[in-house]
Amino acid sequence: MRMTLSEIAQLINGELHGAGDIAISGPAKIEEAGADEISFISSKKYVHYLSTTKAAALIVDRDYEDLKIPHIRVKDAYVGFLFVLKAFAPAKTHSFTGISEKAYIATSARIGDECSIAPFVYVGENCRIGNRCVLHPGVVLADNVSLGDDTILYSNVSIRENCQIGKRVIIHNGSVVGSDGFGFAPRDGKYIKIPQLGNVLIEDDVEIGANVTIDRATMGSTIIEEGVKLDNLVQVAHNCVVGAHTVMAAQSGIAGSTSVGRHVTVAGQVGIIGHITVGDNTVIGAKSGVTKPIKANEVVLGMPAVPMMQKKRIDISLRHLPETLKKINSLENEIIELREKIEKLHGR
Repeated sequence: MRMTLSEIAQLINGELHGAGDIAISGPAKIEEAGADEISFISSKKYVHYLSTTKAAALIVDRDYEDLKIPHIRVKDAYVGFLFVLKAFAPAKTHSFTGISEKAYIATSARIGDECSIAPFVYVGENCRIGNRCVLHPGVVLADNVSLGDDTILYSNVSIRENCQIGKRVIIHNGSVVGSDGFGFAPRDGKYIKIPQLGNVLIEDDVEIGANVTIDRATMGSTIIEEGVKLDNLVQVAHNCVVGAHTVMAAQSGIAGSTSVGRHVTVAGQVGIIGHITVGDNTVIGAKSGVTKPIKANEVVLGMPAVPMMQKKRIDISLRHLPETLKKINSLENEIIELREKIEKLHGR
């Protein structure tokens, strides 16, 4: 596939500077791009590559001027480049079509039109699968599961009983939706299992990475709202709500009955305790431990997580801790000496 620079400029609604008939074979990193490839700059860290890149053209923000290389100016170079990536990305295909004879499908299940169900898929009683869904080998749908149109489940995904999945949802390999919540009550030195009677509700346009676990509610629903993106190895506990268009990076976890707001960014290896609320538009930095509610629009960091400016002041103070301790010790010695002199003056 090839596109001209003019076609790309039109695709991303950009302002073209240079020859529009340059043929582009695909996108590439700026330091690796060849003479027929296009790249981008969205960070000042990569400006030094301008003098060495072999790219045919660049996508840049509108404040870039006097570039010698052909380029397209857009409002956001990173987003513009994403559209180019999508344009050149090959359509994902799978080696199976229709419903395999080696899949088990309960007679009470209902399958939509144009679905592809691979060998060794299990579809339980009373399941409802929408149109154009794709189920890869090893997928298990327990009884009473529903999938919306155009949903894709990759190999070895398990959806437990009574869970509901929306439209255009993508769940990657090995993830489990609807496993029992971690509910146990102590009694006489032992733990008694609390029945987990609820389900998981995943709304439209959610994407879930590999080996993610989302527990069913004790009662009611664990809810993943529309547009949420969960990275690999994320854990969402029972009765949590993850608000619309929130993103969570790998190895982060949310304990039970916590509500995370809309448009929240959770970086990697974040832990959030149970029974609290995280406000809309919050950003939680990597390796943070959230131990109390967070107001909307906050940026928090650290263990325990505190507002960003407070964390910076703490870090600066810690860097000066050795010198501060020396000063404190010196002042303590001076105080002792002064006390001894005063005692001598008073004849003690």
